[in-house]
Amino acid sequence: MGRVEGKVVVITGAGRGQGRSHAVRLAEEGADIIAIDICEDIEVVRYPMSSWEDLEETAKLVVNAGRRVVTKQVDVRDRAALQKAIDEGVEELGKLDVVVANAGIGALGEDRPISAFTDTVDINLVGVLNTVHASLPHLVEGSSIIMIGSSAAYVATHGAAGPMGPGGMAYPFTKQALGHYLNWFAPILAPLGRRINVVHPTNVDTDMLHNEAMYKVFRPDLEHPTREDAEQGFAQVLGMPRPYVDPIDISHAVTYLASDESRFVTGIQLRVDAGTVVKLGK
Repeated sequence: MGRVEGKVVVITGAGRGQGRSHAVRLAEEGADIIAIDICEDIEVVRYPMSSWEDLEETAKLVVNAGRRVVTKQVDVRDRAALQKAIDEGVEELGKLDVVVANAGIGALGEDRPISAFTDTVDINLVGVLNTVHASLPHLVEGSSIIMIGSSAAYVATHGAAGPMGPGGMAYPFTKQALGHYLNWFAPILAPLGRRINVVHPTNVDTDMLHNEAMYKVFRPDLEHPTREDAEQGFAQVLGMPRPYVDPIDISHAVTYLASDESRFVTGIQLRVDAGTVVKLGK
């Protein structure tokens, strides 16, 4: 215990799923949390987004772990509002040591409009950059930036959208772009003692995975695939014998990169993908 004792961490998309898991795990290890989420639905996304009640539940879990928390309802596409939220969080908690740029959407479906592509880029890529850039004024030597990518960055290619639709095509593009951003920015941050890395999960047991639009991508042969139907398709992607990993599996990697255990680790793309990339031969 205490691997990030006394650190302050900002996490976007903290209302539920991976973001909540990261917040709770880091709090258990001694961090105070600035928890940010949009707390409202997005038109092109088929599944409900987190609510304010979800974000409050995350805050409750952090407090139960014995740590302080600041909650902010912010759309990561709004750079000015995001900057204000982070500035206020830092003012209340005293500093900022770690950034976890986690917020993202999966706007899948061949019937989705072109805005599914642009909204996905604006949230999954621009929103991540907004989070990093808004945090930079507060980060000092020894700080750590962690961006959440996807194994899709390694296995997806451009071309006809098919059942994924424009949003499904935008998703791997944004995750690939994070890797390029990392390669260019890490050498600039390194002389300042600031670290930046990407964690690339495979399928994760969250609402982004468990919805009918996603199920149809993996089981296009069925008109209304169930979770059980889709899990058969999910299992074909991972190298290890399971359909998806748990949010805590990603949180363990995030905790390592947030801690001083990784003080000389920067510029890496860490796959937590249960063998997805090697299975698909990429």
